[in-house]
Amino acid sequence: MAADHRSSPLRTLLTSRAGRALVGAVGLVGILTVIGLVVLWPDGSGPKIEGGAQRTVAATVARVTTSSCGGPTEQRCATAHLRITEGDDRGRSVPVVLGPPEVSPDLQPGDDVRVAPQPTGPDRDAAVLAGEGPAYSFVGVDRHGSLLWLAILFALLGAFVARGRGLLALGGTAFSMALVVLWLVPAILDGGSPVLVAVVGALAVMFITTVLTYGITTQSLAAVTGIGISLVAAGLLGLLWTDLAALDGKDGELSSFSLQSGGHLPLQGILLAGMVIGALGVLTDTVVSQVSTVAALHRTDPSLPARGLYREAFAVGRDHLSATIHTLVLAYAGATLPILLIVSANGVSFGDAINDTRLAEPIVSTLVGSAALILAVPLSTALAALLVGRVPTAALGDGHHHHHH
Repeated sequence: MAADHRSSPLRTLLTSRAGRALVGAVGLVGILTVIGLVVLWPDGSGPKIEGGAQRTVAATVARVTTSSCGGPTEQRCATAHLRITEGDDRGRSVPVVLGPPEVSPDLQPGDDVRVAPQPTGPDRDAAVLAGEGPAYSFVGVDRHGSLLWLAILFALLGAFVARGRGLLALGGTAFSMALVVLWLVPAILDGGSPVLVAVVGALAVMFITTVLTYGITTQSLAAVTGIGISLVAAGLLGLLWTDLAALDGKDGELSSFSLQSGGHLPLQGILLAGMVIGALGVLTDTVVSQVSTVAALHRTDPSLPARGLYREAFAVGRDHLSATIHTLVLAYAGATLPILLIVSANGVSFGDAINDTRLAEPIVSTLVGSAALILAVPLSTALAALLVGRVPTAALGDGHHHHHH
């Protein structure tokens, strides 16, 4: 009988015209999202660039020595003596030159590191057969263990604080990241329109995270509608301002990769896709909060008209909005802090600094995301007041299972 009780709010929702319109709108967006995922499904035909990424193997530091770098100068270099712990050369000891001690990583005996075989392919086989031994280059410290333990700690905290709903939210986060890595990125590389791919991918992520975090409720269905419209607004704003600011993505890290691929990567589109995905998190949080506020007001006073619901909920959203925009700006400022330090140390003026594409791109991303957020608050509040405010209060549940980030 418990299952009947849980499903009764949704059944009640379908008894009203506004409820049926809400379900129909969400169903249409869901169908279009699935069609987009299928049509844009990557087939692996994207560019494959030699040297675009390195295959690494694990090694352990045995000792670190310092000796002359060679050449006409008397500069000294640090050399790490490593034992390879995986791959074809497992068990071998190899020296790897790190460079001058002042700019070399501070490695200690027993540290786990990642190294890349040099050279690769037939050249490497020939070098080994000639008795020259395997050569490796240092890639970085092995962080797999620390990242895994941090993920475990994050999962345990989420499970302890948010219980079952927290575990579902964590599952939604993992699934969303998999969708970005395994579908969105390959789809762009395969030649799909980056903006279209980003919007479809963001909608899919939205459905996954909203349903797993908040369940299938009247409030989550209304939130999906508001988030979907806000995402489209973010995409259009990004498209407009990347053109106005002449941001084509050619000065970024992907420019050399695009050159190696024959210039087939749509760099401006990739920049736009990043803006859309970056805006998704704050849009979801804000829209869900607004919808839940409207639902709470409607449960408290079912006689309150749509205009009254909008006015009261918008007052809450306006307070929440300033804090959320502040969070978004600080997140981008933190990401660009190294660049800010460099330009400040070189005495570059503020006007010249923000004209640099390395800062102009995150500035545009911040403002586009903030503008979409500002639009999302009145838009989602109005939608919730018109839809949620017109459904029976029994369709809203008791409100105890709604959580906000």
